[in-house]
Amino acid sequence: MFRARATTERLSAFSDGVFAVLITVLVLELRPPELPTFKALLLLWPTWLSYAVSYLFIAIVWTNHHHLMRYATEATPRLMWFNFAHLFSVSLLPLSTAWMAVSELAPQPVAFYAAVFFLVNMTYIFLIWELIDRAPVDEVSPRVRRIMRFRSIVTLCFFGVAAVVALKYPLLGLGMCCCCLIVYLKPGVPGS
Repeated sequence: MFRARATTERLSAFSDGVFAVLITVLVLELRPPELPTFKALLLLWPTWLSYAVSYLFIAIVWTNHHHLMRYATEATPRLMWFNFAHLFSVSLLPLSTAWMAVSELAPQPVAFYAAVFFLVNMTYIFLIWELIDRAPVDEVSPRVRRIMRFRSIVTLCFFGVAAVVALKYPLLGLGMCCCCLIVYLKPGVPGS
C-alpha cells in the first residue's frame, strides 16, 4: 500500500509541475505595449483578457485535478495515460491563448480556444471514470458520482456549442466558456 501511495503521490507531483510550467509559459507570452502610455496598455485588452481567462482556467483545472487525484489508490497504466491525455490537452492552452490574443479575439482562434476547453473537459471525464467511478461507494456516494458526471457532460456540451458559436460571435463563445468555469470553482459537489 505504501508503494502504491508513493507512486500516486509522484504522479500528482509530476502533474503539479506541468501545471506550474504551463502557467509560466502563459505569462511569457505577455508583451508590454510599445508606447509608454496607459492608452497603449488599454489597447492590449484582448491580450490581457485572454491571459486572465486562461490563468483562471488553469487554476480551476489544477484545483479539480488535485481534488480527483486524492481518490487515486494506485497509479495504474490506465490512470497514467488518462492523466497524460489530460495534461496534453491543458498544454494546448498557451498556444490557443496566444493565437486568440494576437488575433484580437477573431472567430476562428476563439473557436479553437473553446475547442481546447472541450478537449480538457473530455479528458477530465476520463479521469472521473477512472478515479471516481471506481472508488468504493463508502468513499464517493452514488449521488456525488451522478452530479460529477452530469456536471462534466453538460459543460462538455457547452464548450462544444461555444466553439461553434464563436465562429459567428466570438465574444459570446468566450463568454460561454467563462460561464462554464463557474461550475468548477469548487472542485467537489455540494453536500459531498
